[in-house]
Amino acid sequence: MTERKSGPGLQRAERSSLVAVMRRDGAKAADFAHRHGVPRWYDDADALIADPEVDAVYVATPPDSHRDYALRAAAAGKPVYVEKPMARTAAECEEMIAACESAGVPLFVAYYRRAMPRFVRVKELLDGGAVGEVRAVTVRLHAPAGMWQPDNLPWRLRPEISGGGLFVDLGSHTLDLLDHLLGPVETVTGLAANLAGRYPAEDHVAATFGFASGVVGTGLWAFDAAVRRDEVEIVGTAGALTFSSFGEEPLVLRTPHGEEHIEAPYPEVVQQPLIQLVVDELTGRGTAPSTGRSALRTARVVDAVLADHRAGR
Repeated sequence: MTERKSGPGLQRAERSSLVAVMRRDGAKAADFAHRHGVPRWYDDADALIADPEVDAVYVATPPDSHRDYALRAAAAGKPVYVEKPMARTAAECEEMIAACESAGVPLFVAYYRRAMPRFVRVKELLDGGAVGEVRAVTVRLHAPAGMWQPDNLPWRLRPEISGGGLFVDLGSHTLDLLDHLLGPVETVTGLAANLAGRYPAEDHVAATFGFASGVVGTGLWAFDAAVRRDEVEIVGTAGALTFSSFGEEPLVLRTPHGEEHIEAPYPEVVQQPLIQLVVDELTGRGTAPSTGRSALRTARVVDAVLADHRAGR
């Protein structure tokens, strides 16, 4: 995450510099700092947060510690930029928001698709009427099961750390993007199951959504599938727009007049566009589109979809 997706963005963004890093393993923190030209490193989070030259704190740990570190940074009066998913549950997100609002510091969440040029183009097409009035959306994310060792599972598949499985880790990206593109979800129903039994988290999820805008939607996330599929289709009165959440292939716009393929590659550092907007807001030059409040809406949708499965587990 920090090597490729965010660390370089913190250094490349205008009016931003990466001045300190922390990891519990001090040798690894020192190695990162040396390789990336970071002036200081720590093996204690409180020491980094207390550093007088640190103006804002980026939390890039697994979700089970997001709340703790966000509360510590807020108590020190420092803005927080936290990785997604924002926390394991909406209740934890609410605690983070309350702490930051009480301290008078902003809270941002790394749902970076809101700022990536690829999805900025999607929003421009939708807002410009390319598909007419939006009526419906369908999400499909299918992937083969990984070769996981039961006694050495990655944290993303351990609900006590991540809040769920790959639906929480990957599905939240798409759900948050749809919140950005189509507005908040107003009603949601979901069914989650562990069908393959390879790990304790859900591996299949089906959901239906009703957006406050009137748009209706469905989603299917299958992580024990033979064939990969990554597709979001937004249907309107004048056409349909199809794109992937995680790929770089062209957007596909279909209308009665034909089919258009629109190039929309990823930036070199995927988080840099959002990081720049966060820096802009912190320096009084703009507004970032991904906040604790917007991420809370996504967390509530995830909670609603997984409610019965979590209760059964």
